[in-house]
Amino acid sequence: MIKSINPATDEEIKIYNEMSEPVIEKIIFASNQEFLSWQKTDFNTRAAKMKKAAEVLRSKKNKWAEIMTLEMGKPIAQSFSEVEKCAWVCDYFADHAEKFLSDDIIETDASKSFVTYKPLGVILAIMPWNFPFWQVFRFAAPNLMAGNAGVLKHSSNVTGCALAIEEIFYEAGFPENLFRTLIVSSKNVKSIIENKNVAAVTLTGSVPAGKSVASMAGSVLKKTVLELGGSDPYLILDDADLETSSTICVNSRLLNGGQSCIAAKRFIIVESVYEEFEKLFIQKMKSKTMGNPFDKKNDLGPQARIDLRNELHEQVLKSINKGAKLLLGGEIPKTKGAYYPPTILTNVIEGMPAYDEELFGPVASLIKVRNEKEGIRIANDTSFGLGAAVFTSDLERGERIAKEELNAGCCFVNELVKSDPRLPFGGIKESGYGRELSLLGIKEFVNAKTVYVK
Repeated sequence: MIKSINPATDEEIKIYNEMSEPVIEKIIFASNQEFLSWQKTDFNTRAAKMKKAAEVLRSKKNKWAEIMTLEMGKPIAQSFSEVEKCAWVCDYFADHAEKFLSDDIIETDASKSFVTYKPLGVILAIMPWNFPFWQVFRFAAPNLMAGNAGVLKHSSNVTGCALAIEEIFYEAGFPENLFRTLIVSSKNVKSIIENKNVAAVTLTGSVPAGKSVASMAGSVLKKTVLELGGSDPYLILDDADLETSSTICVNSRLLNGGQSCIAAKRFIIVESVYEEFEKLFIQKMKSKTMGNPFDKKNDLGPQARIDLRNELHEQVLKSINKGAKLLLGGEIPKTKGAYYPPTILTNVIEGMPAYDEELFGPVASLIKVRNEKEGIRIANDTSFGLGAAVFTSDLERGERIAKEELNAGCCFVNELVKSDPRLPFGGIKESGYGRELSLLGIKEFVNAKTVYVK
């Protein structure tokens, strides 16, 4: 059985029965049969249905937003934004997929030679709970437009969201078995990956989960795309606009309760502006309200699960025991729910969880550095490489650092790191490989087929 628990109240929402192996095999077989027909449809047919999916999302946004907030605790205003972003990605790939996947003519000694892009088949998506709609739609929209089918193994605590997404695609007019949800626990993933009708796998999740899935897929020679953890550094230089940059940094750290791979986690501040930045940062973190995620006045809801909240608190305590200084928060509230307050640590150095590990919650690590060079070194001193940002009034300086110095897949100047359908998204090192979104994302799960005509 799989339980869905309201993280704001600790109350049970619903219990789901896991699907049996025969049922799983039947669904995957049906999805592959659907793919065999779907791959032959034209882009106009696919786009019309994808536009309809965007319409279904927007027309019932209250329903979808409430499911997200109920199951994983994000503030309701952020759930509304997530629904809208999902509709955007549907519209974007409906409008651009045909151009992205058009044949590339290449001049050779042939009378005609070109590369054509053809779908692979059923793609297994293993998705996390933190953005329970967006993570799925950013996979599904490009892949269904490319002609693939999809089966979803979502995180168990957001099973209601998983079934809602299946409902959206069905209501939009997609073939019944083209996108299906599998209600299974992680122990069943291996047999799904090995299923002969699964062509490839994409996963967003933890580093251990990514390594495990990559190993399973590698043993049967199936392609993977992995978007894993992050410990994103935000570098505050001596010429940064401190009022603006501190606001952006606080918003990035607390967005989605701090439960985002690309949330700012390590704030690296040049010492000449450190004191002023710290003062502003504390003020703005203190001003955020935590409470019932359905109350629009609250900026912060609970963490997604009690166990995750407790793991975060343990990382904070271990960092303090190793010498970090607690400036704000750091105590578990004496209330029901998986709440954890905005928390700030300073004197953070190598060897502490707050420096070395991903803190998946509203905990900020402040690190003082002497100059730009030392700041860049510490920013890159991580096993992760998903996102990074630099704040400076000199745009040429910021661009140079983002382009040449910061080691991450997504580097931003004077803005929080965020995903955008128009831009490739993904990381390096232990943050994974491959890209989602944009031209690069839609080409991850297609066969780049060379055609040569003499």
